[in-house]
Amino acid sequence: MVRVRIPATSANLGAGFDSLGLAVNLYNYVDMEESDGVFISSTDGTWVPTTKENLIYQSAQRLYDECGKKLCGLRIIQQNNIPMTRGLGSSSACIVGGLAAANQMLGNPLGLDDMVGLASDIEGHPDNTTPALLGGIVTAVLEEGKVFWVKQEVHSALRLIAVIPDFKLSTEMARQVLPEKVSHMDARYNLSRAALFSASLLQGKYENIRIAVEDRLHQPYRMKLIHHAQEVFARAYALGAYGVYISGAGPTMMAIVDGGDAGFVSSLRSYLGELQLDGWKIEELSIDNDGTKVETIS
Repeated sequence: MVRVRIPATSANLGAGFDSLGLAVNLYNYVDMEESDGVFISSTDGTWVPTTKENLIYQSAQRLYDECGKKLCGLRIIQQNNIPMTRGLGSSSACIVGGLAAANQMLGNPLGLDDMVGLASDIEGHPDNTTPALLGGIVTAVLEEGKVFWVKQEVHSALRLIAVIPDFKLSTEMARQVLPEKVSHMDARYNLSRAALFSASLLQGKYENIRIAVEDRLHQPYRMKLIHHAQEVFARAYALGAYGVYISGAGPTMMAIVDGGDAGFVSSLRSYLGELQLDGWKIEELSIDNDGTKVETIS
C-alpha cells in the first residue's frame, strides 16, 4: 500500500489571481492499493464519495489511462484534515493524492513536469495543484496546455493565520460573481502587486506585503459573498498583520503575521466572539516547502 501526504494550499495571495499559490503545513493523507473492486473510506468521519466518482479515484484512473495501464479497482483510505470547499485546496489535495499514489504504484513513469501538467489539467488551473505537489510558494502559468512554473522556498518566521468560516463557498459560485472584462488600469494595478509579493516575501521586506496583496480582479467581488470579511480584514490589520487576503475562492481569509506575535491569534479569536462567530475556526500555519510526500507502507 502507498501512503501520500498532501499539503493544503492557499492560492491567489491577493493580486496573483490564478497564478500564485503556496503550500501550508495542514495535511490530508491518502492510503491506496490496487484491488478487485472499489473500496473507499474516510478515517475522520468526513463524508466522501465511495464510488468511482471519488476525485482521488478519478485522478488515479486518469494517470493509469495516460500510462496505458488497466485499473480494475482501488482500495482508498482518506484522512481529511483540510476543510472542504473553504479555499484551502481540498480538491487539489484529492487530485494530487490520487496522481501521486498511482504514479508510485506504477513505478513512477511520470516525471515532475508531467505530474504538474496532468494535475492542472484535471483541476482546470495550476495555482493550487502545483504548490500542493511542489511545496513552497509557486508562480504558475498555463499556456496551451503546458504549465510553466517556478518554485521558491520560503524560510522565515512568518506565520499564516487562516480564519475559516463555518460555511462553504464553491469555486464555481465564487467565479460567477467576477466580471468578464476588467480595465487596463485594474490589470496594471494587479500585475505590479503580484510581482511585488514574491520578491518582498523572499527578501524579508514584509512592509511591502500590505500593498502586494491588494487586488482589483476578484477580492472586491468575492468580499460580498463572505459576511464579516471587511471587519475581519480591518481587525487583522489593526492587530498588526503584514497582509490579509482571501484564500483561493474563499471563504477562508489568510493573515500573514510576524512569527513572534504571541497575542495576535487570541485577540482575533476574541473579536470573532464579539461578532458571535463561534463556529468560525482559526488555524495557525506556516509555509510547507516540501510538497507532496509518498511512501510505501506494509
